Amino acid sequence: MASISGSARRRARVRAAGYWTATAAVAAELAVGGVWDIARIPYVRDLVTHLGYPSYFLVLLGTWKVLGAIALLVPRRALVKEWAYAGAFYTYTGAVVSHLTTGYAVGEVGVLAVLTALTVLSWALRPPGRMPASKSRVRRAGFSEQGRRSAGPGPTLGRTS
Repeated sequence: MASISGSARRRARVRAAGYWTATAAVAAELAVGGVWDIARIPYVRDLVTHLGYPSYFLVLLGTWKVLGAIALLVPRRALVKEWAYAGAFYTYTGAVVSHLTTGYAVGEVGVLAVLTALTVLSWALRPPGRMPASKSRVRRAGFSEQGRRSAGPGPTLGRTS
């Protein structure tokens, strides 16, 4: 029995480490990229112009990136985090599509794909306290997203078997 609880603790630590590693990477890129966008540094301005976007778009995008980075790192506010994850996902996948359709700086697609994957990983590994209430209750109760009882321990929520 002790090995099971030790194994579960180890899995929980690995999951938490994976979550924080992915979240820190995404939040750092959003924060630094957002500041660069707001400042319209020449490299970023030239890139965005070559992709066909107006330079004023950088201030809007940069502001949302910085706010998204903050949202991912502050405690609580699970619904705001969901929006931040969605915004990061749309930003990275939109950038991939922009690079591929214009053929400009296609070498950056790999980095953007990794950032997209890290965003999805961070979202998937987030602890129950960082999920909207309905999802965290479902996971804590031991139910799958489809409503089926999982094999793990948890309250029966009034169900009789």
